[in-house]
Amino acid sequence: MDLLFIILLLAMAAVVIVLAIGIGGFAQGGKFNAKYGNKMMRLRLLFQFIAVVLIVLYVTLRGMGGS
Repeated sequence: MDLLFIILLLAMAAVVIVLAIGIGGFAQGGKFNAKYGNKMMRLRLLFQFIAVVLIVLYVTLRGMGGS
């Protein structure tokens, strides 16, 4: 596996982790959700954006014959 693919996998894992924390906090409610719920979803959107950019970069480089 090349380095870009590994970074891409880590970015996707970060999205899943932040999403799970956000959903868990939302399901529990309480102080954590009131304080961090919106921040977690914003962080998820940021990580998703980074993951999509990396996917496009990976596919583009693979299409050009890059490694």
